[in-house]
Amino acid sequence: MRAVVVTETGPALRDIPQPEPKPGQVLVKVHANALNRADLAMAAGHLHGARGGVGAVLGLEWAGEVAALGPGVTGFSPGDRVMGSGGYADYVAVPQGQVLRIPDANLSFEEAACFPVALRTMHNAIVTAGGLKRGETILIQGASSGVGLLGMQIAREMGAAKVIGSSTHAGRRARLAEFGADLTIDTSDPHWVQAVLDATEGKGVDLIVDQISGGLITPNMRAARVLGRIVNVGRLGGQKAEFDADLHALRRITYVGVTFRTRTPEEVAEITRALLVDLTPALESRRFAMPIDSVFALEDFAQALAKMKANEHFGKIVLRH
Repeated sequence: MRAVVVTETGPALRDIPQPEPKPGQVLVKVHANALNRADLAMAAGHLHGARGGVGAVLGLEWAGEVAALGPGVTGFSPGDRVMGSGGYADYVAVPQGQVLRIPDANLSFEEAACFPVALRTMHNAIVTAGGLKRGETILIQGASSGVGLLGMQIAREMGAAKVIGSSTHAGRRARLAEFGADLTIDTSDPHWVQAVLDATEGKGVDLIVDQISGGLITPNMRAARVLGRIVNVGRLGGQKAEFDADLHALRRITYVGVTFRTRTPEEVAEITRALLVDLTPALESRRFAMPIDSVFALEDFAQALAKMKANEHFGKIVLRH
C-alpha cells in the first residue's frame, strides 16, 4: 500500500506492507487525510517516539471505511464509514476506542477527515482540562486554525456566554464570527488585553485555550480573571518565554498543559467517549462546520505541506486517496 513515510531526507511516498488488525483494532481503508501543523514538525523529524521519527507514517487524521476487524472488536462492521487518528496511508489499523463513526451519510470523506483531531483536542481542552461551565467566557488563541474554528463552535455548544477568538491576520479575523466568535482580537495589537478586559467588565475571561504560547504566556494571565484557567494546547508562537510567576499567584490561575504525545491508547479512548457524550447531537445535526481550503491528491502531499508551511490557508488542507 502507499504511505507517506518520514525519511532522513524528509517525507516520501513509499510502498509499505498493509497492516493487519491486531486484537481490539479496526483496519480502515483510508479515503482522505487532513493536515495539521504537527505534521510539519513530524516531517522535519522534530517529533519522536510513537508518533514520529524516521520510518514513521506521517499524519494525524483520516476518514474512510472499515475494511476488517481484529479479534474482540464489536460495534463496527466492514463498510462502516468512520474517521479517526492515523497517518497518510491507504490503510490504517487503530484501536477500536479511537474510531469515530462519520455522523452523517451526506458528509464526504474529505469533510469528515477534518474533524477527529479538532474534536478530541478541543473537547478535551475546553471541557475536561478547562472545565468550561455554562455562562462562562472563553478566549481561544489561534482561533483561525481548523482546531480553533471548531473550538469556538464547541464552546458555543457547551454553553459559553461569550466566545472571543484571536487571529493576527485581518482577513481570517473577519471570518471568525461565522464560527461562533462574539469578539475578535489581534494579539499583535498592544491593546488586546484591554479589549478583553473591556468585553468582560474588567474581570477577564474564565478560560483561555492557548494554541500560541511564546510571548502570549504572560499577557494571557493579564487577560484571565482571578481564579481563571489557561490550557496550554500549542506552541506556535514559541516554546519558551517570560513567565510572570507573581502575576500567576496573584490571579490564582490554574495553568494546565495538554498533549496527545504522552497519552495512552486507553486515555485517547476515554477522550473519544467523553466527546461523543457531549457532542453527538451537534455532529449528527451538522451544527459544526469546518471549511476546507484546498484538496490535493495523496501523491501531491509535498505541495499540501508547502501550502500549510506558507500559512496561506483558512480552514483545512486535505489529501484525497
